Amino acid sequence: MNTGMGEKKNAQYKAAGSGNGTASSGEAAASAIRPFRIETSEAELDDLKLRLSMTRWPDELPGAGWDYGAPLSFVKETAEYWRTSFDWRRQEARLNELPQFTATVDGANIHFFHVRSPEPNATPLLLVRGWPGSPVEFLDLIGPLADPASYGGDAADAYHLVIPSLPGFGLSGPTTAKGWTHGRAAAALATLMGLLGYARYGVQGGDMGAMIAPEIGRIAAPSVIGVHVNAATVGFIPFGQVEDEAFATLTEAEMVRLARLGHFMQERFGFNKLMSTRPQTLAYGLHDSPVGLLAWTCELFYSFGDAPDAVDKDRFLTNLMLYWLTGTANSSARMYYEGAHDPAAWMPKDPSPTPVGVAVFQQSDVAIRRFAEAANHIARWSEFDRGTHFPAIDAPDLMIADIRAFFRELQQ
Repeated sequence: MNTGMGEKKNAQYKAAGSGNGTASSGEAAASAIRPFRIETSEAELDDLKLRLSMTRWPDELPGAGWDYGAPLSFVKETAEYWRTSFDWRRQEARLNELPQFTATVDGANIHFFHVRSPEPNATPLLLVRGWPGSPVEFLDLIGPLADPASYGGDAADAYHLVIPSLPGFGLSGPTTAKGWTHGRAAAALATLMGLLGYARYGVQGGDMGAMIAPEIGRIAAPSVIGVHVNAATVGFIPFGQVEDEAFATLTEAEMVRLARLGHFMQERFGFNKLMSTRPQTLAYGLHDSPVGLLAWTCELFYSFGDAPDAVDKDRFLTNLMLYWLTGTANSSARMYYEGAHDPAAWMPKDPSPTPVGVAVFQQSDVAIRRFAEAANHIARWSEFDRGTHFPAIDAPDLMIADIRAFFRELQQ
């Protein structure tokens, strides 16, 4: 995958140097930003199809379903669709319609989409997602958040959107040094927002982004209006065993979440354990085999078989392509290793001064308010009866409404 530069992209970025939330040094910031365009060669696509066609398939126990991992029938069907029917060129063109750039921060390349709202007083908003996701998850949010008036909303709810790939993930390309922890990623993204000239901005994060976003709210508190999270875990769940006294006061919904968390840690946490201890060993299979990468990531997207229709197949494969084409299966997994071996990540956090809004999607989330309040200034807590680990894909209306409501309340 190559990058391309053009006058149109340069012009789009220079226009972003003015308006609400930006510093007067927009031209200087522009000189540090490199325009980007996704350009995939036919040779890369031919190689992918050849590898898919030559897959050596494993056996499977009769009636195993998802109990032992990704089912053979599901992986075969998805791989065949990927090889014969998936239209990457269409998806590539859609992504290239969005203004996108790269910048070097703390020695790492960071790719980001930068979608400026037509509303001059729009609020800057950083959208962060972790493994195995990417900015592809936010595609259905971009229009309504950046240009609400065109989608039946209020122009006052408009946002200038910055949607990065984390260092070592997808379009950012591989990292080349040790030490890329969640905290370091948070610092890099805060630096990026400053480079773009945004003096005050909001942050939204899910999954790994729900660890990084609150950290940005801590280290860059004077700049961060508020932090909105979904799929929140560390910092929003009990750390260790829940005492009997606390357990007795849990609501029915909270007990369901606690049981879900226990089941996940017991039966579905294997991917984390391996990536946290031996990412290099795992990388040989994920980097060499597209079916290996597909099988390794599909369980997370389809909730280990609990929500097999939650994510559109084209959206899933578009996301997967960003890891395959960039060769970042290994470097993205390394952030799990770095996090697991980072003492600071597991130390108790002081209460953050930054307001935090939490969206809990009952089909998959495990956040419990009383535990979240220990280290976060909870300003809004919303619970929804639909939506999975990827609500920006399967419940975008709920995500959009909750993001708007949270930041609207903060700015009143």
